[in-house]
Amino acid sequence: MGAPEDDDIDAHLREVGVGFEQVFRGRLLDVRRDTVRLPDGSQATREYIKHDGAVMVVPILDDGRLVMERQWRYPVGQVMLEFPAGKIDPGESPFFCAQRELLEETGYRAAQWARIGVIRNAIAYSSEVIEVWFARGLRHDGARLDDGEFLEVTLLSVDELDALCAAGRVSDTKTLFGLLWLQNWRAGRWAIDWQSAP
Repeated sequence: MGAPEDDDIDAHLREVGVGFEQVFRGRLLDVRRDTVRLPDGSQATREYIKHDGAVMVVPILDDGRLVMERQWRYPVGQVMLEFPAGKIDPGESPFFCAQRELLEETGYRAAQWARIGVIRNAIAYSSEVIEVWFARGLRHDGARLDDGEFLEVTLLSVDELDALCAAGRVSDTKTLFGLLWLQNWRAGRWAIDWQSAP
């Protein structure tokens, strides 16, 4: 339920925008305040962030270890352990963004890629969609961090990452999702369609 093809089934739940306001626009955030007509005909206000999307890459070394990052995340005030990720630039394809972010942040290029799916990590207040990719056949070429970007690349086994998650030391939604997919793929439960990089 809830997929776009189910629109007719979900008409009794749908909210329709009737008034639109941009509250703030910065380099990253585009904050909106819309008036919506509710299913019963009454109106309500919805405040949310319009976001152009991002990617996350799960990079898998030949020995099975995962290429991960530790970086300070100012909004939560701590260093977070994450898979490489980044915002899609205007006009950029998600696949090109995935390749670019992997190289810039970790210094790796991948011979094979697989698109896993998407995450909507904050559906109550953001339109952001994160497209998730797996990468393997990695070759290190040297990182090319953006100005003002500081992070530490670290290599972990799947079991090490799983233990950190079980202990509550990893709380990043996209990273937890990536581990879930990875474990189900390794167990033969979820399929991945690998393709060679162009």
